[in-house]
Amino acid sequence: MRQNERVRKLLISTVTVVVALALAALAVDFGTSIYAEYRLSRTVRTAAHLDWDPSVAILGFPFINQAVNRHFDEVEIKAYDVAHVQVERATLEATMHNLDLAQASWLVRPDAPIPVGKLESRIIIDSRRLGGFLGVRDLMVEAPRAETNDATGGTTESGISGNEGLVFTGTPTKAGFDKPVSVTVDLSMAGPDQTTLVFTPTGVVTGPNTADQEVPEDRRAAVLGAFGASMPGQKLPFGLRPTAEGARGSDIIIEGITEEVTVRLDGFRQT
Repeated sequence: MRQNERVRKLLISTVTVVVALALAALAVDFGTSIYAEYRLSRTVRTAAHLDWDPSVAILGFPFINQAVNRHFDEVEIKAYDVAHVQVERATLEATMHNLDLAQASWLVRPDAPIPVGKLESRIIIDSRRLGGFLGVRDLMVEAPRAETNDATGGTTESGISGNEGLVFTGTPTKAGFDKPVSVTVDLSMAGPDQTTLVFTPTGVVTGPNTADQEVPEDRRAAVLGAFGASMPGQKLPFGLRPTAEGARGSDIIIEGITEEVTVRLDGFRQT
């Protein structure tokens, strides 16, 4: 019995030590990743001339192994409330997969080239800012009706809807119409460098989940015109060419996705 008791105590002590070491290792790994994210956030802010630190997440576990191997599985950068010439403020996002940090180090120098296996970048404009640009102050944006029940919330990997048949709801006072209406709008990119976002209204919609407001035929052209516009200067982070435009929630998003590209942090914000 005494022998069994000694064995039991030894096992308990061993397990306690192993658990303590594991927790310590996790704490060190977590603390190191937090420090790396902080440093990367500060570096992006300086390199991209942002007003404040962006949100940065270095994904993948364990972090220290990635740092030692100078290879990050995935990095997300989100800069909120960035100055925007057309809508005053917008959000910039970039998601980088399979980063080769051989020349940048695990703390990522701002001037170092970073080969990336896959890069996604986005400009996000919320409906309030877009409404100010269009002159429809109470604007709300919804994904195309055919997609609103999609479990993914959209048609791209990042949950962005298609670009046709978005539902814009608001009061087009500049058209002399003082009641909220719902209008279907198509989005497209134009210009030689594909940096102009074009809003093309296609019709008035009524029924459930709309303003359910009819528009007289003689007022229809003016009402539709209030939701149409061109927004130049939409340069995606790292200069990617747009591959999709649509809605997510009540935001309008322009997205670009490419593979096997080399970037530098000072290219996050394009001017």
